Amino acid sequence: MAELLQSGGWLIIPLLLASVLALAIVAERYWALRRSVVVPSHLVEQILRWHHERQLNHETIAQLHHSSPLGRMLAAGLLNRNHPREVMKESLEESGRHEVHEMERYLSTLGTIAAGAPLVGLLGTVIGMIKVFDAITLGGVGDPAVLSTGISEALISTATGLSVAIPSLIFYRLLKRKVDELVVEMEQAAIRVVEIIHGDRELGEYKQP
Repeated sequence: MAELLQSGGWLIIPLLLASVLALAIVAERYWALRRSVVVPSHLVEQILRWHHERQLNHETIAQLHHSSPLGRMLAAGLLNRNHPREVMKESLEESGRHEVHEMERYLSTLGTIAAGAPLVGLLGTVIGMIKVFDAITLGGVGDPAVLSTGISEALISTATGLSVAIPSLIFYRLLKRKVDELVVEMEQAAIRVVEIIHGDRELGEYKQP
């Protein structure tokens, strides 16, 4: 590690810190975005069972609210179940936007790391090349050791920046895709609950995605 810092220059430090932050974000988001946590199986069936058995009340809705992101979204809609369909849908959409924002937490930071790390590496390259030209100006090209120091710094900082950026970009795309898939499932569940609560679909027609 000390040799890397010495060879790559001081810009290696922010790149290493960015790599640790990116790793922490990826681990945290994969843990938080587990399907069993965000869209628990049979949650909608449980809601429809409560509706069928006339057990939808403040107690069961509060239980639903604390269960999962999908539960919080559906609970917001069910609080307005006695209002017209449009009112219920609007409350679901408002709550859904909030939940999507929460699911995308830290992803913008990960995307910034993916976009910024190559630029930091490029800055290191520029600084390294400046050192090379300064060495040439002062001592000519007769001392390869002096020149190799600047070239080494330039190449190492570029390679480090790319090594941080490429995995960060890959995981950013994968996590965005995961969020999009979960959002689609949440939307489908919300639409089916609205249709059944307002009598447009029979209980037996629902199939859990």
